[in-house]
Amino acid sequence: MFLFLCLSLAGLFLTDLCLGSTIFSLREQGELYRHILINIRLPKALTAILAGSALSVSGILMQTLFRNPLAGPYILGVSSGASLGVAFVVMCTSIFGMVRAGAGTIAVAAIIGSTLVLLLVMSVAGKVKSNVSLLIVGMMIGAVAGALVNIMQNIANPDALKLFIVWTLGSLSSVGWNELATMAVVLLVGAVLVVLLLKPLNGMLLGENYARALGVNIRNTRTLIVLATSLLAGGVTAWCGPIAFIGVAVPHLARGIMHTSNHRLTVPACALLGANILLFCDCLVSLAAYSLALSLPISTLSSLIAAPVIIYVILKQR
Repeated sequence: MFLFLCLSLAGLFLTDLCLGSTIFSLREQGELYRHILINIRLPKALTAILAGSALSVSGILMQTLFRNPLAGPYILGVSSGASLGVAFVVMCTSIFGMVRAGAGTIAVAAIIGSTLVLLLVMSVAGKVKSNVSLLIVGMMIGAVAGALVNIMQNIANPDALKLFIVWTLGSLSSVGWNELATMAVVLLVGAVLVVLLLKPLNGMLLGENYARALGVNIRNTRTLIVLATSLLAGGVTAWCGPIAFIGVAVPHLARGIMHTSNHRLTVPACALLGANILLFCDCLVSLAAYSLALSLPISTLSSLIAAPVIIYVILKQR
């Protein structure tokens, strides 16, 4: 299964490099083709691999922590914090007549917003004993951030509002080599934390009491899980915007094809599956740009593909 996932990832990666508003073979010569391939499509395809893997792995972390099959990487309010940061920069610049925010400024604002929420959630995680209480706090933080965003949307001008809405739809094409390198470093730190958590995560599958009897430090493990999820989900959201449903649906697919809940198998399977699915979505976006001259947001296609998986899980578990 891992061999199949790796081969499909390689095939989708090469296909994604060839697709776009202009379709060409990798053997094509010329300065224009070389520029499109190296500076536009290659970083976009690598971003799809990193983003799909990070969101899927952070999703399985949340589902294990909260023992909830519908938990996702954005459940603790990281996405809401990033949206609040972007909304503040984009809409306040329009309200006060400042220069329009660029892509770099938007990414920095998203990082600051998600980091502030991360610090707030981690401070709560160190004080509460119940994972349910942490879940409720995360949802309330997200609700407050969403309310503030709605207030700013009501007073922003149409241009700033359109820019913010476009960001919320998610995009892989706005990430260049410099942004990709920074995002990769953030995701790498999160991935290292996930590797360190593999054994405690398996213990938490049995419940907190059994995990504590096995020697798992619940409070430290919970804090590390929150930190890893925030780095993975926040890192993707900062540069790509919110990408829906990947983090919720892929963990179920990984458990299904691996026939186990052992995180030593499901975590790498999640990473490969998430990368495959997001690359496939990006291929569909490129085909739509070529054949229909449509610029579809990546989050729309990920929702169309992943939402039926959620419905299937609900119906199967009754």
